[in-house]
Amino acid sequence: MLNRLNFLLILLVTYRKKHFSIFILSTLLITLLSSLMFLSSSIKKDIYTTLENQADFTLQKYIAGRVLNTPESWIDEFLNIEGVLNVQGRVYGMHYYEPAEQYFMIVGLDFYDTQIVKEMQELVENINIDEFLEKKNMIIGSGVKKFFDKYHYFDYYSFRPPDRTIEKIYIYKKLNSATDIVSNDMIIMDIANARKILGVEDGYVSDIVLKAPSLEERETILTKLKLSHFDMRIIQKSDIKKYYENLYNYKGGIFLTLFSIVLLSFGLILFQRYSMISSVDAKEVALLRLSGWKINEVLWFKITENFIVILSAYFAGIFLAYFYVYFLNAPLLKNIFLGYANLQNSTTFSPNFTLSDLVLIFLLFVLPFLLAILIPLWKVSIQEPSEVMR
Repeated sequence: MLNRLNFLLILLVTYRKKHFSIFILSTLLITLLSSLMFLSSSIKKDIYTTLENQADFTLQKYIAGRVLNTPESWIDEFLNIEGVLNVQGRVYGMHYYEPAEQYFMIVGLDFYDTQIVKEMQELVENINIDEFLEKKNMIIGSGVKKFFDKYHYFDYYSFRPPDRTIEKIYIYKKLNSATDIVSNDMIIMDIANARKILGVEDGYVSDIVLKAPSLEERETILTKLKLSHFDMRIIQKSDIKKYYENLYNYKGGIFLTLFSIVLLSFGLILFQRYSMISSVDAKEVALLRLSGWKINEVLWFKITENFIVILSAYFAGIFLAYFYVYFLNAPLLKNIFLGYANLQNSTTFSPNFTLSDLVLIFLLFVLPFLLAILIPLWKVSIQEPSEVMR
C-alpha cells in the first residue's frame, strides 16, 4: 500500500504540467458554477427576508390596462374588513435626474402612522421622528447617497415637481446597508412632500397596502377585496415572491445552460485527449498489467491519480467562489442579476448555501470529468499488455 502511494506521488510530480493545466481549467469552471449558485441563493434569501416584512396585499386602481392613482377613501373601507390589521396608503414614483440620466424611486409615507414609525426605526439607525418632521427631510438609499455625494448634494436636493416649481428636501439619514438590494435607489419622505414632487392630487395615493396576519382569514379577505371594487388589481405577497423566484431562476437557468455547453466542450476535449492516449501512458498501463496488477486495480489507481487533481480543483473553486461572492461582492456578475442600468448597487451578500448545493456542484463537474478519463483508460487496460508494448 505504501509503495503504491509513493508511486502515485511520483506520477503526480512527473506529469505535473499536464495535471496543472487540467487543475487551472477545472478550478475556473467550478468557480464560475459555484459563484452563480452562491449569488443566486444569497439574492433570493435577502429578497425573501425583506418581503417577509412587507404587506400581504397591494391594491391598485386598474382600468383598461393602466394603473391609476387610487382613491384614499378606500383605506377606511378596507379597515372595516374583519381580519385586516393595518391599512396604509403609499405615494411613490420615479424622479428623473436628466443631467446624469438616472432615476430615483421616491416613496412617500405617513410618518404619523405608528406602524410606519416602528418599521422605519428598524430600517434607520437612531431615527428621531419628531426631528425628521421638523422640516422637509428625506431618508436615502446607499446608491442615492453615493450619487448625491458625487454631484455635491451634501445637505439637500432640489426636486422639480410637474408644476415646474422647486421643492428643496434636506438629507436626513441613510437607510441601513443591509436593505441595499431593494432600497439602493430609494428616497423616503413624508407623504405630503412626495405628493407635491410626483404630482399626485390630494385625496389619492399610488396604491394601498394592507396586512392580514392570520393565514386562515386571507382567502376570505381576498374574496371580499375582489367583490369590493371591480376596477382594482390585487397583488399578493406570494405573487411578488413568485415573480422574483421566476426572474432569478430564469437568469440562473441561462447561466447553467451556458455552463453546460462549456462543460460539455471541456468533457469532449478531455475525452478526445484521453481517447488518443499517448504511447507513454499506454505503456505505463501495460507495465502495471505486466507487474501483476489487475484491470480494476489499474483503473482505480489511474482514477485516484486524476481524482486528486480534480478534487483539489473542486475545493479551490469553492474557496475562490466564496471569496468572490461574499468578500468581493461578485463584481460584474452581480450586475447581471441586480441590473446596472440605473444607480450601481453596492449591496453585500450574506452566505446562503447548503450541503446539497456543494454536492450538486460536485456531481455536475467531477463525475463527468472522471467518466471522460475512465472510458479511454478502460479501453487500453483490457488490451493485451504485450500488444500495447510493441
